[in-house]
Parts: sequence; structure tokens; C-alpha cells
Amino acid sequence: MRIRSLGVIDDAVVELSPGFTAVTGETGAGKTMVVTSLGLLLGGRADAALVRIGAEKAVVEGRITVSPGDSVVVRAEEAGAELDDGALLISRTVSAEGRSRAHLGGRSVPVGVLAELADELVAVHGQTDQQGLLKLNRQRQALDRYAGDAVAVPLTKYTEAYRRLRAVSVELDEIVTRARERAQEADMLRYGLDEIAGVEPRAGEDVELAEEAERLGHAEALSSAATAAHAALAGNPEDPEGIDAATLVAGAQRALEAVRSYDPALAALADRIGEIGILLGDVAGELAGYADDLDADPLRLSAVEERRAALTALTRKYGEDVAAVITWAEQSAARLTELDGDDERIDELTAERDALRAELGGLAQALTDARTEAAERFAAAVTAELASLAMPHARVSFAIRQTEDPDGVEVGGRAVAYGPAGVDEVELLLAPHPGAPPRPIAKGASGGELSRVMLAVEVVFAGTDPVPTYLFDEVDAGVGGKAAVEIGRRLARLAKTAQVVVVTHLPQVAAFADRQLLVEKTNDGSVTRSGVKVLEGEDRVRELSRMLAGQEDSETARAHAEELLATARADA
Repeated sequence: MRIRSLGVIDDAVVELSPGFTAVTGETGAGKTMVVTSLGLLLGGRADAALVRIGAEKAVVEGRITVSPGDSVVVRAEEAGAELDDGALLISRTVSAEGRSRAHLGGRSVPVGVLAELADELVAVHGQTDQQGLLKLNRQRQALDRYAGDAVAVPLTKYTEAYRRLRAVSVELDEIVTRARERAQEADMLRYGLDEIAGVEPRAGEDVELAEEAERLGHAEALSSAATAAHAALAGNPEDPEGIDAATLVAGAQRALEAVRSYDPALAALADRIGEIGILLGDVAGELAGYADDLDADPLRLSAVEERRAALTALTRKYGEDVAAVITWAEQSAARLTELDGDDERIDELTAERDALRAELGGLAQALTDARTEAAERFAAAVTAELASLAMPHARVSFAIRQTEDPDGVEVGGRAVAYGPAGVDEVELLLAPHPGAPPRPIAKGASGGELSRVMLAVEVVFAGTDPVPTYLFDEVDAGVGGKAAVEIGRRLARLAKTAQVVVVTHLPQVAAFADRQLLVEKTNDGSVTRSGVKVLEGEDRVRELSRMLAGQEDSETARAHAEELLATARADA
């Protein structure tokens, strides 16, 4: 990794070799920035406070060796990344304003993509992870992870059934709880549908009736106008001497007919006047028919206005016009059918809920059985690891229990509380010495013991669900003496199958490392490129002496440091 402007680090390169790498240095020198940097590369939360004071941005770049075809490479390629000679290049930039950018294999990607890759690349453990292990749900997750498919397969089925049960229960509760509201809604819809059915509106009827009412209301005026227009076109029988349009047009046509043979243009005009005469006759005939057919019946007008009033009463309540009223009726009828089917739906949902609860009970029992079997193996494996971590008499076990709940699911003849992960409460117990009762690790383990339990758990995981790299940030806190030596020895063994990076203050742990990195500040309080260096030979002895006694040149400390290194080499 290359780290620039992050915390106390100005510009430094950290080369992590295969095997076991120990990162050491004075308190406050910036060792934890190695952990922070790796966290950023793996999608950790960005914080503007991480940017070195006076810098515009912090940048972390990493080169991770991967195997072609594995799931990490597949996911990276899906995101558009490209490998660089068998390695995956990752970079993360955090601005002083808190903005963050991520790049993977030369492509800009969402930070979430880096987080997706994290679980398969590196297992990071520090003091906060130990605190996390104290939580019961984390302990259950650890057991489930160890159990593998024996738990994962029934848990997947259980989760699906649980989600469906939640959905069914919510719908059922809504129907039952809102029964009164739904009954009121149904009554309102029935009233409206009955009112509309009583009127029987027809689409477009309101427009037709408005036109008819307008015509009937002005029947006399319309009749007089049609009669007058007819007389103007075709003449008035009561006034045989009057001049009408038809007579005038006919006279014009006769005048032209006598001379039309002399000029084709005049003949065409004569034809057009003839057409006008025909059109005048047609219009005059229709006017006469209109006047004769016009109904001035006041009873009909009264009936039309009464019908319009009935339609208006509907449009005030159910729509802006008759078409909208009819649409409301169609939709309300469908809704009423749905509401009237509530009782049937309640029966269906109740039956489905009962069936799902029975299915959950069976799956929960399968989960309990699988967890119980895995817990025995897991506890035995962790106990064996503790023996090699200077806790030879400690015993780890799991308590798997359920809480009775009358509203729960039936498991083993009892109604017990259930949740999205089953019915089991899983708790990791520790008996630190013979005769001591098993107690929850939160109460039964000291800080040093908790660190070793955590390490033992991770070592057991390494055999069942390995990741390429393990990073431990001072998980050896609170440990010293022989226990510290055993932790160093165990980390060295874990490093035979994985890359192990440990940030530590303990010389007993650092002595077992294949490579030791020293992080040290310059006089101005920053860590520069030369501030992270590989310790070899005399330099490593001096650093271990400082870690042992705080004095690099103490002969006693030097002898002890050389003895630690010799012990580690003999154990390799």
C-alpha cells in the first residue's frame, strides 16, 4: 500500500509480504493508520478528519494479488475493472471536505463495490471486533458461519417463509383491524351504486338533453325564424306578389340561357346559377320540414328538465359529467366486490398463516439441530486452540436456548419466540479453569482472555472459511508473558496458510513474524516514505529491545530479544 496525507502519515509505502508481518512502533507513531488505510481500500467509511492537516486530500493505493477466475476477480470484472499482471489495483481518495472516490482496476466504482469484495479478501479484527463478539447476535452469526451449509440451507428456506409470514400477517391484521372502516366504505359504495342504478344514466345523455332543452325552450323563436327563412327563399303563399330568392335566381338563369350559346364562359355561369337554384330549393324544403317537425310540447320540455336534474344530482356527487359518473360506478362495483370478499380473503390468509407457522416450526427445529451439532464441534475446536494459547484448562461451550412465547411458533411441543434467524438464542460461554462454571464471555473473560478467545475463534474459522489475509489490530492487548509467546506462535502457524498482518506492542508476538515493519515519526511529527522500514538483523534486535525494556541499548533487553528470535526460529 501507498499512503499519502492520512493522519500522521505524510507519504509512506507499506509492503506486506506473504506469511506473518508484524507492524511495530512507538505509541502514536501511526501504526493504526495501516489498519485504517486497509479499511478505506475495502470500502470503509470515509471521514474528513482522517486527512492530514494542511492537505487537500488523503490517498490510499493498494495492490492485491488475486487468482484469475475466483469470485473477487469475477465481481471486479463485472464492475469494469482490469487486472494488472495478476494483481488488482485499488485506490481510495478522501477530500478535506469529506468527499470520497474509489477506483478498482483502473475504473471509477461506487464505494459499495469495494465493500462487497472485503469479506473475501481480508478479515480485519481489532478491539472493536472483540466488543462485537460480546453481542449475542454476533455469536450466533459466528456459529452459523462455522456450520456452513448445514445451517445456511435451512436458514435460507426459513428466511423466505419468515418474510412471507410477515407479509401475510400484515395483510391479515390490516383487513381485520380495518373491518369497520371497510364495512362503512362498502355501505357508501352500495348507496352510490343504487342511486346511479335508479337513474340509469347513458353515456352522452347529458349533452343530448342539454341540446334538446335548448331547442324546446326556444321553439317559437326557432319556428318563426325557419318560416321567415323559407319565405325568403321560396316565397310566401299569402303574398303571391312578393319577391323571393328562388324567383330571382330563376330569372337570372333565364336571362343567361338565351345567350349562353354565344360564349362558353357565360354558359358556365348559367350552369352555376342553376346549381344555386337547386341548392336553394333543397334548403327551402328542409326549412319547411324543420318548422313542421319542431315540437313545442311543454310537457316534453318538463320531462327533459326533470331528467337533467336527476343527472345533475349524480354529477354533483360522483363525477363532473355523466361519463365520469359511469366510470365511478364501474370502479366502485369492482371495489365493492373486493370488500365483499374480505371474509373469504380472511379465511385464505388465516389458513396460509397457520401453514407458514407450521413450516417455520419445522425449519426452526432443523436450524436448532444443526446449530447444536455445529456448536459441539466449534466449541471443541476453540477449546483446543486455547490450549495452545496458554489457556490449557479453559473450556468453551455454547448455550442454545429458546424463549417461550404463546404467540410464537411451535418447536418441540413448545410455543417459542421467533425472529428472522430462527428461534435460537446462542451464547458463547467460557470456563477459564476447572471447577469454574461456564459464564458468558462478557463476564467470564478478562481482557487478555477475550483476546485469546477471539484469536482462537478466528483460527478455527481459518480452517473452514479461509480468507487470503488476516489483519489483527492489537488483539493481544492485555496479554503478556507466556500467553504472549503462545499467541505469537499461533499467529505464525496461521501464517503458514494465509497472510497475517499484526499491529502489536508485544515483542513476544513480533519475534515470531517473518517480517517486521517499524513505523516511526520524523522530528516534525509526520511519517514519511522513509518512516516505514523493514527491520532485519541488528535493527530488529534493537526494536525488540525497545519493546521489551524501552531501551534499545540495554544488554539485558538485547539478550532477551535475541532469545525470543531464537525461540521463534526454532519453532518455525
